[in-house]
Amino acid sequence: MTQVQLAGTGMTTFGSHPDRTGRDMFADAGLAALEDAGVPAGDVDELFYGNFVGTLSEGQGHQGPLMAEALGTTVPSRRIESACASSGLAVHDAVRAIRSGESDVVVAGGMERMTNMGTAGATKGLASAADDLYEVRSGVTFPGAYALMARAYFDEYGGTHEDLAHIAVKNHDNALANDHAHLQQEITVADALDAPEIASPFTLYDACPISDGAAAIVLTTPEYAAEHDLEADVAITGAGHGGDTMALHDRQSLSKTPATRDAAVDAYDDAGIEPSDISVAEVHDCFTIAEVLALEGLGLYSHGEAIGAARRGETCRDGELPVNLSGGLKAKGHPVGATGAAQVAAIATLLDGTHPRADAVDDATVGVAQNAGGTVASATVHVLEVME
Repeated sequence: MTQVQLAGTGMTTFGSHPDRTGRDMFADAGLAALEDAGVPAGDVDELFYGNFVGTLSEGQGHQGPLMAEALGTTVPSRRIESACASSGLAVHDAVRAIRSGESDVVVAGGMERMTNMGTAGATKGLASAADDLYEVRSGVTFPGAYALMARAYFDEYGGTHEDLAHIAVKNHDNALANDHAHLQQEITVADALDAPEIASPFTLYDACPISDGAAAIVLTTPEYAAEHDLEADVAITGAGHGGDTMALHDRQSLSKTPATRDAAVDAYDDAGIEPSDISVAEVHDCFTIAEVLALEGLGLYSHGEAIGAARRGETCRDGELPVNLSGGLKAKGHPVGATGAAQVAAIATLLDGTHPRADAVDDATVGVAQNAGGTVASATVHVLEVME
């Protein structure tokens, strides 16, 4: 099976970009990734592009060919939609394309433009990732849904809002060095606890912002990388994709995420690693409790143990397992269709030493990226390793 080399990454700043179009932002990210890789657009075989609400936010369907054209090519392309896991799944399918031998060079990434919809419009668009019949029509939005998951976790395992506040503080601190981050703003535990309540037990700082942005990566075969003398020292060695029921009421537990667990098991088996081999992680912290659920779903903590990890310092920059050194969705931002690719790009640059927080993990050789859709009805997990 062909090894998948990661040759380049590109990203826009995440934030509010009301005067930009989706194609403009993806062109910036994709062309930057190609330049970083040293690969001409004419050598790209396929484009895998993640996007969730583009037909609502820009009135634009059929975005695959549009984004390929933005990169200066007309190669076969596809838009992949899996809510917040859209570009995580785009990366997953791109890995398959390289491994199958069908392609030598692929671009995988995604884009979302949401701030132009306003808070109410973006909230409505995001809510379509939940079960319309049984959740959305009953008034459930994602702050409320994840608040239910947090309360269920507290009921089963314990924990407090202060534990969650430490996660927010950690991720905001990490984002201070990330020039691509939406929120480069230091906060304290007191700030997080005293902020306006949005859905008990959450206050404002438990939630990620509504963001615009794009991210892309370039994947190649080892043969192509060697022939063109590319610097591609990081490989995606494991890929997994898991699923769960859409509606929360159909689940056996609200405090566990089987989609992440199943994706992680597949990714670890694929890479031939154990959770204990992982030195750094980027996980889907759309709300602070989501980081806890992700770490436990990934097998990096036992159930009930991750809630105190940030408070204990274990997932901070100088801890045993730094998590979300980019700032995570919480502070880096969450342009939904771009997030999964941005997470993979963050791990790649942390491992190759080019990330602004790479000094925190300067001896790391294995990292993991976990991307989730909805209330984790879908999830992707990718293992990245430094190749000797």
